[in-house]
Amino acid sequence: MTLYAKAKFSINKMSMIEIIKQPWPWYIAGPLIGLTVPALLIAGNKSFGISSSLRHICAACIPANISFFNYNWKNEIWNLMFVLGIFLGGIIAAHLMMDTKEIMMNPTLKTELTGYGITDYSNLVPKELMSFESLLTLRGFIIMVGGGILVGFGTRYAGGCTSGHAIMGLSNLQWPSLIATVSFMIGGLLMANIVLPFILSL
Repeated sequence: MTLYAKAKFSINKMSMIEIIKQPWPWYIAGPLIGLTVPALLIAGNKSFGISSSLRHICAACIPANISFFNYNWKNEIWNLMFVLGIFLGGIIAAHLMMDTKEIMMNPTLKTELTGYGITDYSNLVPKELMSFESLLTLRGFIIMVGGGILVGFGTRYAGGCTSGHAIMGLSNLQWPSLIATVSFMIGGLLMANIVLPFILSL
């Protein structure tokens, strides 16, 4: 490889890394996420979902005679590998590919959050809400522990998470998934506009 070719390759590589670091617009990220549905169906008639991996982990690790965990979880190893890839990809992105600039957000929202004492926007989530220090506060405990319990309960009660219902279920024209997705949206609006401001004021 000539010196010119090496320099050109280096420039192209750098530009690609810079592109990956930036937030992708919905019209690119959305179709890419949507394409996972037909890709999994073509690959082996598999359903896209994340929360089901927790059931597979419990079935593999908990040696108990519980009917909910009594199935051949080894057939779902692909799902565990998929979730592991998401986890490892998140670690790589957070430590090696994070943009050092402050997270961009609506100025009105920023002003409102400042009133609640949230001023650190150097990470994807504010450290005032998501950190080991904030876990010891009432506000942080409610958000992290209480929120985690509600997410786990809601996922089990709805028979799936947002990826399973809103992406896979709607793609298959499943009526329960439409109800679940509408409920997700209503719950999110109520949480963001009524419940969360109350929690942040604690």
